[in-house]
Amino acid sequence: MIKQALLGEFEQEAENTRKLLQAIPDAALNYKPQPHLWSVGQLASHIAEVYNWFDGTFNQDVFDMGSYKYDKGDISKASNIVDKFEENLAAARKVLEGADEATLMNVWHMQMGGKDIMPPMPRAAVVRSFLFNHLYHHRGELVAHLRATGNTIPGLYGPTYEESQAMMAQMN
Repeated sequence: MIKQALLGEFEQEAENTRKLLQAIPDAALNYKPQPHLWSVGQLASHIAEVYNWFDGTFNQDVFDMGSYKYDKGDISKASNIVDKFEENLAAARKVLEGADEATLMNVWHMQMGGKDIMPPMPRAAVVRSFLFNHLYHHRGELVAHLRATGNTIPGLYGPTYEESQAMMAQMN
């Protein structure tokens, strides 16, 4: 039952992530609201990369960030980021569908240099926090970045402010 619930959320939120990534114009990729923050392209690439962490989360009891190889791909075009997202999404879906529900309560560790860098927790909690909620947090940042550049964003959980205003105007 837990796996089915995770799969349902995974599919719904993957569609929201896809809509958001597809809304990025190439002209916005280098925008950074502050020098120390990621650019739109870097942030979008990180969002696509989160889907690459499913294998290490589901199939390893210890995820070693010290040996993890980040593969952001070519972020010079928004379409490249969407392609990387689709590639990572397909792999993540396969991992999640093949997951053994009996292991979801096993304790999982994220380490670097043999030291925990996240508190050890049941794998199911890691999926919700490290994979899902982490992704949603960065999507929110991306929405703010895109709005700051004057770009239109898609509604993820219903209409955006602009869409609702247009609907209201049509009703009057």
